[in-house]
Amino acid sequence: MVVPAVVAGCRALDTDAVTPVPQLLSFLPWLTLPAGLALLLAAAARRRALTFVSVLVLGGTAWASVPYMPQTVISYGLPLARVKVIAANVEFGEGTGSLVDAVRRERPQLVFVSECDRACRSTLTGTFADELPHYASLEGEGSVGSIVLSSYPLRDWREIPATMGMPGATAEIAGVPVRVQLAHPMPPVPGQVALWKRELGRVKTAVAAAPSGPMLVAGDFNASQDHAAFRAILAAGGLQDAARRANESRLPTWPAEGPVPPFVQIDHVLVRDFSVREVRVLGLAGSDHRAVVADLDLRGPR
Repeated sequence: MVVPAVVAGCRALDTDAVTPVPQLLSFLPWLTLPAGLALLLAAAARRRALTFVSVLVLGGTAWASVPYMPQTVISYGLPLARVKVIAANVEFGEGTGSLVDAVRRERPQLVFVSECDRACRSTLTGTFADELPHYASLEGEGSVGSIVLSSYPLRDWREIPATMGMPGATAEIAGVPVRVQLAHPMPPVPGQVALWKRELGRVKTAVAAAPSGPMLVAGDFNASQDHAAFRAILAAGGLQDAARRANESRLPTWPAEGPVPPFVQIDHVLVRDFSVREVRVLGLAGSDHRAVVADLDLRGPR
């Protein structure tokens, strides 16, 4: 009962605290199970005080698990363009072949790829030289490399300084400049939570400093809607998680390999000045992440 109480309390206080809280926040909805079990045991033992506390803990955990939706006022103008986005982590390039198949099948206009090593970059830029001829990338081996592929011209290339590549650029879509940014901070494993917070903070700073207008921020955030550092990015940029806008309360993307099914969404497509038609996930052979596919409409000013 202590673990659900502490984690739900940190969620309510809007803090990621320190290890092991950031790691346990990924399990937040599932912590209602031990909280419920504690209530049943306390009730069976007829211990009134403990039962009362257990009710509070279960209620608090359930409340904290409600899907997060920023209270942002959304005012859309006319639709200007249909845009399909894929955000994928190909796990050291191992899922590149499966991503190629997905891109051929889905025909997106923008593809954000994390952990795209040099071989992955060469494969994607060569295979889609006609369909997605424009790209912004940071080269590297293993998890360092990243790339944004685009059917639209890209300019104003910039990167967010980080351990792993986070390239960004401005795309010209239907005559409108749209800021596109890949996010891939370090994961919050014990010993590097401060680095994780710092790199998510850099994403927050970048979106806050971006000019007003449409924006897409996508990738493997290594953070869920239950992490305060992730919610701070939404607030700073006036962004919405496309999955929440599509009424997908929780869309697990990790881990996609192994005996445990995906239980947390750490891969996201965040939008500003876009309406959302549909969001879904795709399995990628060779990757421990599911890819996120978002069908969007770019909206003009109202």
